[in-house]
Amino acid sequence: MKKVYTIIVCLWGVLMCQPAMAQGLRLKGIGHGNRYDDGDQMKSTYVGWNSELGKGIFIVDNGIYAMDYNGTSLSTPAKDPEVVASEVRTDAAKQVWATNFNLMYGNSGAMYIDGQLVTIMSRDEQSTVDEELFNVRRWDAKTGNLLTTETRPKSDCLESAGMAYNPVDGKVYGLFYLTGQQLPTEITEDPDYFEDQDADMTDGDAGYCLCTIDLKTMKVTPITPGLYYYNFVTFAINSEGRAFALTSGGSSGYIDDNGIQRNVNGERTGAQLYEFNLETGLMKVKAVAKTDSDGEEYTDYEPLVGATGYSSQYRRQSACFAKSNPGKMYWIGYVNSGKGINEWGSWSSLSDKDWRTNGKYDTALYEVDITTGEATMLGKVPNRWIFSALWVGGDDASDGAGFDIMPPTGINSVADTAGQSGYYNMAGQYVGTAQPRQHGIYVVRQNGNAHKVYVR
Repeated sequence: MKKVYTIIVCLWGVLMCQPAMAQGLRLKGIGHGNRYDDGDQMKSTYVGWNSELGKGIFIVDNGIYAMDYNGTSLSTPAKDPEVVASEVRTDAAKQVWATNFNLMYGNSGAMYIDGQLVTIMSRDEQSTVDEELFNVRRWDAKTGNLLTTETRPKSDCLESAGMAYNPVDGKVYGLFYLTGQQLPTEITEDPDYFEDQDADMTDGDAGYCLCTIDLKTMKVTPITPGLYYYNFVTFAINSEGRAFALTSGGSSGYIDDNGIQRNVNGERTGAQLYEFNLETGLMKVKAVAKTDSDGEEYTDYEPLVGATGYSSQYRRQSACFAKSNPGKMYWIGYVNSGKGINEWGSWSSLSDKDWRTNGKYDTALYEVDITTGEATMLGKVPNRWIFSALWVGGDDASDGAGFDIMPPTGINSVADTAGQSGYYNMAGQYVGTAQPRQHGIYVVRQNGNAHKVYVR
């Protein structure tokens, strides 16, 4: 095992004021996991058979959702755009469109950017493939249309705790989990930062690293000189270009009467908010005077911000900022630490089999103060939704940026090889001979030729 090391960066000032709590907020996100009170997870509804596709058509829970916070309560997440069963049954194009939502799954990361979505789904070595692969898909965030899909190798290192657009420099950043990394000697040879206890450096190391990513080529470029061994669960950048991440927070401490997780000293604990320097990839810290067991004074360095008071149970969830409110981060997190009073009256981990009543997997919308790290619960999320991407509808810093996530290669050859005349979506899937009713860009193949059309 290797010892966790802390990378020390410059000190940072504290903001003098913060905006008031959110009101009239509309959040949108990619929902890819949930739990219902009746015990079902990720329900699907059969609506008919498509003979051209040769498969059954299902309406699934995955998709784009919207929820509103009016200052006092949070609405139940609802699909946006709505999927209407009667329309799906009778419209071939909508059948493909609705079925594609089953692919909108970002277990290795997802993000919204300027009206577009990117989802990264990983398939591990225990699945039917020979190695871990990443399925990268691009979507229209307004219509839900699948634009492109591609499979990339494990070596691309696309697993992340989150990705976000920086409006200051126009780049996309993320905390990516890199494996097989050879750390620089200034880290590995410095015992204050690193101790190779298992003498296993020949195999490389693994951990999180702040990186940029090109969403056209999916090339990840590391910035952080070393690796972080923290269990990051989300990442977001505000409209001022300041980057923040939350750790899971584990399950230590107790829950007070207000639902806040505290340590033995009564201080807020749980998920910790960190700020990063996007140029160096390092965490921002503050100097703290301390005294050791011998009475000697010394200077320690602690994270610039603080704890939220809630834990995420080591499960990734999404966070974002409203463009108009850079001081508050919105986070879909978990309600508790996964601990509570068990059936024997002891404070311990709660049983998974009783999750419908013990609240272990309940989720909620939080507003996180980026100065203190303190989280305020705005409302619980019905059906315990997991969101792999989150953004503020109509108030995202990337809106209007003209950002293009489409890969440089065209789609025409994909349609040509299908060998069937008619309409194809931008993922190369055949959607029928009649002009689709769903708005968006399509490829039309006629007499062996293909061209793009926009259906209004």
